[in-house]
Amino acid sequence: MADKKAAPLPASSGGLMRFFEDETKGFKIDPKIVVSIPISLIVVSWALELFLSP
Repeated sequence: MADKKAAPLPASSGGLMRFFEDETKGFKIDPKIVVSIPISLIVVSWALELFLSP
């Protein structure tokens, strides 16, 4: 039982580092924009519901 706890875990990031190092073609979007657009859509929808609900 103690042997199983002492055994090392397998590497979990096998090929992920190599995958993320590759550059792909296409346009790049700043992560701040990617996060701010859905948040702003949520805020606008809440505001519309608040002000336009009967």
